[in-house]
Amino acid sequence: MMDYLRFMTSHLGIYQPLVPVLQEALLKTQQLHLLELGAGAGGGTDGVARALRQLPGLTSLRVTLTDLYPQPSAWQGIQESSGGQIGYETAAVDATAVPAHLTGFRTIFSAFHHFRPAAAEAILADAVRQGAGIGVFEGAGKHWHEILLAWTVLPIMQMLATSFMAPFRLSRLFFTFIIPLIPLCTIWDGTVSILRMYPTAQLLDLARKADLGGKFEWRAGKVKHWSGSQVTYLVGWPKEV
Repeated sequence: MMDYLRFMTSHLGIYQPLVPVLQEALLKTQQLHLLELGAGAGGGTDGVARALRQLPGLTSLRVTLTDLYPQPSAWQGIQESSGGQIGYETAAVDATAVPAHLTGFRTIFSAFHHFRPAAAEAILADAVRQGAGIGVFEGAGKHWHEILLAWTVLPIMQMLATSFMAPFRLSRLFFTFIIPLIPLCTIWDGTVSILRMYPTAQLLDLARKADLGGKFEWRAGKVKHWSGSQVTYLVGWPKEV
């Protein structure tokens, strides 16, 4: 299922509409490094990073993948295919208490909904405390249309894409076409994830609670993907003094 999510995120360019949002955030923070928290199997940043490197001032952008449960076996392939522009941290990284030596503009792709409000607020508060810009991004919007896509179109696309996913695994074919556990689990995961997503108003509320001193500038919104689905975001960076 993780292979499928990474494959679809990359090949459909789910997060490409966020390129202007991230471009502004990186220029505001004068950063050329994305620190991806909760990276899972990876895949959220790759296409976005390539697009950002085409823009003036961001040609040397690099990315570091981190997670509380690192997956170096999955990340190694991403590092190799990116020519070393995407690296990873082998040690466990808690998004609520990021080690000070891991600098850069923090990003969380497709994972913020996994955190309950207290933990989500703690993630934002840690960024404020360390003066690190942060962006949280969800590849959908909390809307019935997105759930309908998860139930209908995406399972068909999963069936069509399974044979082309790397690395090739007979077990993946078996649990997709013979006993369809992977598509069923993907439908369940997608539905629950959409229901648990924070709408933009709640994202801003979490940001305000995490930044009681008003040290950061925060923006939240949605942008549209070509498929008609929405991409939800919250970005924040230190205010200019």
